[in-house]
Amino acid sequence: EAGNLINLEVLDVSNNMLSGGIPSRLGSCVRLDNLYMDGNFFQGTIPSSLTSLRGIQILDLSRNNLSGKIPKYLGDFVFLQNLNLSFNDFEDAVPTEGNFKNESRISLMGNTRLCGGIPELQLPKCNFEGTEKRRLTFHLKLIISVISGLLGLTLVLCFLFLCWFKKRRQEPSLRSPENSLLEVSYQTLLKATNGFSSANVIGVGSFGSVYKGVIGREGKVVAVKVLNLLRHGALKSFMNECEAFRNIRHRNLVKILTVCSGVDYQGNDFKALVYEFMVNGSLEEWLHPIPREDEEPRNLNLIQRLNIAIDVACALNYLHHHCQESMIHCDLKPSNILLDNEMIGHVGDFGIARFLHAATNDFSINPTSSIGIRGSVGYSAPEYGMGNEVSTYGDVYSYGVLLLEMFTGKRPTDDMFNDSLNIHTFVKIALPERVAEIVDPIILQQQQERESANNTHNQ
Repeated sequence: EAGNLINLEVLDVSNNMLSGGIPSRLGSCVRLDNLYMDGNFFQGTIPSSLTSLRGIQILDLSRNNLSGKIPKYLGDFVFLQNLNLSFNDFEDAVPTEGNFKNESRISLMGNTRLCGGIPELQLPKCNFEGTEKRRLTFHLKLIISVISGLLGLTLVLCFLFLCWFKKRRQEPSLRSPENSLLEVSYQTLLKATNGFSSANVIGVGSFGSVYKGVIGREGKVVAVKVLNLLRHGALKSFMNECEAFRNIRHRNLVKILTVCSGVDYQGNDFKALVYEFMVNGSLEEWLHPIPREDEEPRNLNLIQRLNIAIDVACALNYLHHHCQESMIHCDLKPSNILLDNEMIGHVGDFGIARFLHAATNDFSINPTSSIGIRGSVGYSAPEYGMGNEVSTYGDVYSYGVLLLEMFTGKRPTDDMFNDSLNIHTFVKIALPERVAEIVDPIILQQQQERESANNTHNQ
């Protein structure tokens, strides 16, 4: 996108471990004076589009993996003061015209395959005849090798194709939104979850159960969501999640590894999604922990709550504004916010998510559809209950309820709330003088403990 910044004068992306080719659209930044791209992993040749940078003064492409010939047009930049191409893999003759006549303006160290140039560069003379002979010898060897191994290669490919075709007929169909990061089958998932044992259940949702599993020789821990296809809407939920994860990628969204669609050993349809395992469970478990003898109480401090709130906001911002097509989650609540080992929040469960364009079309065709029941009680926007179409505003409403729950510690479905009092009015009547009365007591307790510890330390 830097190519759109036509008034850009300085661009410094050095030492960022960037890779790939140098973007050709940089040639559109015609006012560029200084370009620093050193210390990365750029590869390929210097694009010809950079010839448009007529006002360039400093061009630093050192310490990359660039190759090919040094373009002659670099010698024509009349304002160029420093051209640093050192420690790459350039080859062939160095130009001798323009800027390449002035040793002080160029640096070519570490390019062992360069030759020629002005004498001051102290490069070896070019031996084009020898180079051509070496290339001819290499090509001859390559042709002989290909011809001699053609029959064997054909037999190997035929054998591999037959094995692949046989495996495709015997195993369930497998699709992966990220190029099959894990190759799994029903049998693998059965073994990974110890026969879908109840001891491995880590969650139960509207359309199925989630199991903790261990897959592969490396012992990769995953979460396996098995759909209960007897439940109405379960198949549609599965299709929604597959469609969603084909189109979205973000650090604050739960990462799907693969999906399995086939039959079990009884011949019944089997569908499952395999997710990255989140070791710290859901936000629900931290806001409303169930006491257990073998675990310390789970409590979130104020900073952790703020960071998780920001993580969820970033995920929603991406879904609403930065996808190829805007997506509405439709069911944002604490149990759908999962936490990794660093307590970073990830939004999950896209079983009833909708693309904005599709949701609008559905409503225009059937305005009395089931849109009104989307989401969970207490978190769903009131307009959904009146039959209004889903929108990004519904997610924003759910996010607001989530924030109130995170900082008051009360569910919107708490018994204390009734027709005349809900979580919104509960917070509103306490602002601004009586905030301490509605804040989650755990936050206040932690603050008091910190203050006591500080006083003790000072004494």
